[in-house]
Amino acid sequence: WFSGDDVYIANENERQEYVLNENGIIFVGNARYIEARAWYYGQFQDLLNICLTMLDLSLYYRQDPGMDVSRRGDPKYVGRVISSMINGNDNDNGVLLGKWQGSFHSHENPSRWDGSVVILKKWRQDNYRPVQYGQCWVFAGVMCTVLRCLGIPTRLVSNFNSAHDVDRNLSIDKYYDSSGRSLNISKDSTWDYHVWNESWFVRPDLGRSYNGWQVLDATPQEQSKG
Repeated sequence: WFSGDDVYIANENERQEYVLNENGIIFVGNARYIEARAWYYGQFQDLLNICLTMLDLSLYYRQDPGMDVSRRGDPKYVGRVISSMINGNDNDNGVLLGKWQGSFHSHENPSRWDGSVVILKKWRQDNYRPVQYGQCWVFAGVMCTVLRCLGIPTRLVSNFNSAHDVDRNLSIDKYYDSSGRSLNISKDSTWDYHVWNESWFVRPDLGRSYNGWQVLDATPQEQSKG
């Protein structure tokens, strides 16, 4: 609400929706059959200490505590740390372990989650071992909760027919033989859907034209800068 803050949003309706609203809808499925799933963010449900502990458990803090704490007023930095900590796939005591195939018999099927509070509290109860299991909309829902709890306006974005360009040539490549049969050469793929987050803050490092909604994605897929 303070106009001098890096996360200030002038529009009151957007403050109500992206900071204060504890309930939301996550869109999943495919382009021809879009399903609306209710999600309880619950960012005001006694989660602040859990979110602060998340910062203290991160690899960023463990590698350089002084530097980490000094940058916690920067939403760019906090967003990157939280994005890393929402998933536990890089051995940093993260909140959720991702799984996309095989049996979910011994743990929770990702499709059964309907809110962030129970996940975050289970993570704490299990001594900060990753909760099993999550997929993209679960990672995004939990990250929205944590960032809103820490005062960073955040929303979810769903995309359908989502391209995964492995070789970075900005196209999805498919190869066929002379008979028109598909050849399993390219590792590019198109997913039914993907869900990620956007958070609102200014970008003094890039210039005023870049202020506003910034993309953050906690779903673990491929390493970025190590």
